[in-house]
Amino acid sequence: MKSLKIFTVALAMTATTAFSSTDKFVYISIDSDALNFSEKTFGNRVEEVSTKDGISIVKIDEESLPWLSLLMHRNFNRCGGFMLHDDENDAMELLASQDGAQLFAKNNVFANYTIDQENLVKPLVEDVKADHIFQVITKLSSFKNRYYKGEFGKQSAAWIKDYWTGLVKNRSDATVEYFPHASWDQPSIVLTLKGESDDVIIVGGHQDSINGSFGGASSTAPGADDNASGIGTISEVIRVLVDSSYHPQKTIKFMAYAAEEVGLLGSKEIAKSFKQKGTNVIGVLQLDMTNFQGTKTLDIVMMRDYTNDDQNNFIGSIIDRYVPGIKWGFDKCGYGCSDHASWHAQGFPASMPFEARKNDMNGNIHTARDTLAASGGNANHAAKFAKMAVAYVVELDR
Repeated sequence: MKSLKIFTVALAMTATTAFSSTDKFVYISIDSDALNFSEKTFGNRVEEVSTKDGISIVKIDEESLPWLSLLMHRNFNRCGGFMLHDDENDAMELLASQDGAQLFAKNNVFANYTIDQENLVKPLVEDVKADHIFQVITKLSSFKNRYYKGEFGKQSAAWIKDYWTGLVKNRSDATVEYFPHASWDQPSIVLTLKGESDDVIIVGGHQDSINGSFGGASSTAPGADDNASGIGTISEVIRVLVDSSYHPQKTIKFMAYAAEEVGLLGSKEIAKSFKQKGTNVIGVLQLDMTNFQGTKTLDIVMMRDYTNDDQNNFIGSIIDRYVPGIKWGFDKCGYGCSDHASWHAQGFPASMPFEARKNDMNGNIHTARDTLAASGGNANHAAKFAKMAVAYVVELDR
């Protein structure tokens, strides 16, 4: 409550002040349903540039971004809730692509979604262990934070790289590399299992954490659910595939994105680089928050917006076949709620299975309370996502 009072005072002092030549402003894209709220909240510190098909390009004082992130979570139940752009041209390109790349990514079929690898998949799914996920979450949430511009963000990234390197140390077809970002300290991490084909399957989630009450690099943000749980889940998928000596036909890339919490920055750079290189990405699975069952009647919730319809249905069938007893459904997330939006914006097929309906999401995220204890002190819920993800990779690979 103290941070909210400070914020109210700050707004009262700045909301009526127009942009000046000394202000540093940036361009973001948000869902249009959040535009009026942003204009009322930030006054003259925010300015609508253009709106199309439910997405608004907004010019905003850079210092207001952390508060916007906090309020998007509190008022719209969104983690992040916006995409930060390089400049106005980059932002306007997003709107121009609405009738092209994103529509293509939503409606087109990119792969064979037949499910017929039961003999391969079942033993792998049965090998998923919640304890391994628990250990990763425990380690990552032990850092004071994983802020993208701080020392802890670099240290936690180095730990992920070392951990993933250890998982594939005996595989000659595997590499683990940093994807550096020029504008901040924390690198993204990419683990590649090279297949016989250049077709690429991506399983990713963000590694950074943030405390929405400010503090940045000095704040306490354990981020156990958001998103140590996703990285733990991805790590278990890697372990299961490697321990079984699984050799993919297609190339599989596992990613731990930097700087998601401040506008999907890491995944945005990576997705754009893949598009520029002409990489044939046939599927993207985003794992962001997997260990808190907020919706008691559902285990896994597929987000419909900024995702591919056919791949979503494919994943639903995967759950029915390989994770029996798991109940799943659909919901809408809201623009820019996680890294799948970065891939979708570049025309790639993405899906985001989530731990709860939007209105039931974990209220502890972006605070010091986002600990393992808040998710029951175990990783049992995340294990369901790991089983689904293992099956997704193998079925899409064959």
